[in-house]
Amino acid sequence: MNFLDEEAPPPQRKLLIPPVLDALGVDELGAYIIDLEAEILRVKAAISAKEAHKSAAAAFFKAPPGAGG
Repeated sequence: MNFLDEEAPPPQRKLLIPPVLDALGVDELGAYIIDLEAEILRVKAAISAKEAHKSAAAAFFKAPPGAGG
């Protein structure tokens, strides 16, 4: 292993395996778009929940005013 291998970021997991679009008809492609849009909304909701949790934790552990540090 050389130095450059150690600095390479780990490969990202592929969470979605897209279908071969050539095999789908127009109606199936439209349904696929609806499914993807629903999944995008679900992921955005999960991100919002995680950000809210992170903000709440940060506020909880924030040093009180005048504590100095």
